[in-house]
Amino acid sequence: MTTTQTGHLTGTVDADYHLIWYAEACLRTALQLETFIQDAERTDDSELAEFFRKAQADSRKGADLGKQLLGSRLRAEVLRRRHAQACTSDAETEQDLLIAYL
Repeated sequence: MTTTQTGHLTGTVDADYHLIWYAEACLRTALQLETFIQDAERTDDSELAEFFRKAQADSRKGADLGKQLLGSRLRAEVLRRRHAQACTSDAETEQDLLIAYL
């Protein structure tokens, strides 16, 4: 398992990319499980169909949790950047005022 960060290659923070990948994988799995459910139902295997329905619900839940965490992290990053930008603007304004005063 590598510990090298690859965000410089993708342009995306690795943790954000991993959350996006995870949510997409969960959704893809939920779609695939629908096929398995239908196959089990066609053969009247209600035990297997129920098993796959539960797995599908877990996959959907995983996708929802991943999307929620990604959303909150992205909102926090936007706020952090806005705050940093506002602080930079305030510092530049103070510097301009000092220069104008001198």
